Amino acid sequence: MYQAQELIQQALIKALHQLYQITVTQVAVQKTRPEFEGDFTVVTFQFVKAAKKSPDVLAQELGDYLIQHENQIVKFNVIKGYLNLVLNQDFWFSYFSGTQNNQTIGYRSKRSDAHQIMLEYSSPNTNKPLHLGHLRNNLLGYSVAEILKANGHEVIKTNIVNDRGIHICKSMLAWQKFGNGETPASSGMKGDHLVGKYYVAFDKAYKKEIELLVNEGYSKEEAEKKSPLMLECQQMLRDWEDGKEAVVSLWKTMNAWVYEGFDKTYKTLGVDFDKIYYESNTYLLGKEVVEEGLSKKVFYKKENNSIAIDLSSEGLDEKVVLRSDGTSVYITQDLGTAIERFKAYPKLKQLIYTVGNEQDYHFKVLFKILDKLGYDWAKECYHLSYGMVELPEGKMKSREGTVVDADELLQEMFETARATTNELGKVDNFSEEELNKLYSMVSLGALKYFILKVDPKKKMLFDPKESIDFNGHTGPFIQYTHARIQSVLRRANQDIKNNHWPQTLHPLELELIKSIYDFESVVKDAGDTFNPALIANYIYELAKLFNRFYHDCSILKTEDETVKNFRLNLCRTCAQVISNAMHLLGIQVPERM
Repeated sequence: MYQAQELIQQALIKALHQLYQITVTQVAVQKTRPEFEGDFTVVTFQFVKAAKKSPDVLAQELGDYLIQHENQIVKFNVIKGYLNLVLNQDFWFSYFSGTQNNQTIGYRSKRSDAHQIMLEYSSPNTNKPLHLGHLRNNLLGYSVAEILKANGHEVIKTNIVNDRGIHICKSMLAWQKFGNGETPASSGMKGDHLVGKYYVAFDKAYKKEIELLVNEGYSKEEAEKKSPLMLECQQMLRDWEDGKEAVVSLWKTMNAWVYEGFDKTYKTLGVDFDKIYYESNTYLLGKEVVEEGLSKKVFYKKENNSIAIDLSSEGLDEKVVLRSDGTSVYITQDLGTAIERFKAYPKLKQLIYTVGNEQDYHFKVLFKILDKLGYDWAKECYHLSYGMVELPEGKMKSREGTVVDADELLQEMFETARATTNELGKVDNFSEEELNKLYSMVSLGALKYFILKVDPKKKMLFDPKESIDFNGHTGPFIQYTHARIQSVLRRANQDIKNNHWPQTLHPLELELIKSIYDFESVVKDAGDTFNPALIANYIYELAKLFNRFYHDCSILKTEDETVKNFRLNLCRTCAQVISNAMHLLGIQVPERM
């Protein structure tokens, strides 16, 4: 419970008892909506019946009592049964005094009721490099993990790599046929790009075969089944599953190229993992689960010997969990992997999957099956669903090679950051090393902020140029605000005392303190809803507010040393909040620009 809400809650509990003999242990206190005057609001409707008063009369009487008995509440108004309360300046001074030099402001230390949470994100295929869609996945997953840690939880960041299957064999077969021994070293290409090149090459050759077969009189469906290239690919997959040495050796070699490429992209992006799973090690998991489900009559065997579950009573469909030939499907593996994870981590309380919203149905089925199998923790599994990322020119397609490559986008962002920063003349007296570090910081800040400021559930349109605007709703605007504050603190060149406060506050100073106060609740709400956009939009509003304060309130030129000291304190605390908030988005902030 936060200081102001705790103060108001305790005063209200006492007021309800004294005025109406109503005994309660908790009263909901919420932030007052911006269109009304007040700091905090109490909804009185829940007490109307017991108090035998109308909502407006009840709110008025409660407000009068609070004014008389709680000196930190100085004003109130009543709007349709809502009691809006205003706290005095002394309360905000007291709160602000407690934030001085608090480098972890907004964060909670590990709690006694903390959960161990496993959060899965990235989950790439080893047949292509990471693209723009993967960036949203990685940035969202990493940020949510950091936010959960800031809420006092223990978080295990995981990645499951899809390193087997027919799509992997397509790249392998195309390399065998068209590669002439090409390697990352001989081509100068990153390994994931090289393997992706042959995934596209397979698709082009396959389409040509289909076209020829259709011209010979076959239907498209027949042509797809008769394609020599696809038949070879299917045989390669069987050979891999049978452990044929030559196929497994090629698979290991090409996957190693991809992993090296992925690692470079992850490093540039600034994301990491505590545990990496590989589908080649997990794809057989789940078959025993199916047998267990059969014995419990959760599953049933169909006439063709496949095994399924009927979820029509749950508003879902029938789902096959084992094919008639005994091979597993994706959900079989997911069932086994989830169970293995909870076995490997006995303290695990929650499992979160960061996967695009095209898989919403899959996860509804997965969680429902786990529940029916009797796993209590199934109710704590969560699909962190997010909308697709599109560009002005539309959707991306991996097989056709029309995706926005992550590495190319990161380089483009770097060059745009370089050009924009130089154009604005913000790089005087920087060494080349410092410049490159700044361009990287600005470009990544622009990319991450632009993606994370959008609610995860919403589809988004990404515009690289719009994301790097030092005056817009962007990461660079917030980064520049932080650098501006640091410049003020450097120019002040004085010790900032923590206990010298002016008699009265400028309205913008008070607004800033109240905004800083909100940070802790924003971090909590972002953790509860797995939504970094709450933090991104909060910190933009704080940065805008600080710039208004900077423009309207003299800091270094004010003659009153007490006011000057207080404003420097306010600057320092705003910088700390900006830094902490941006850290939760995976974004660094510069000391100077």
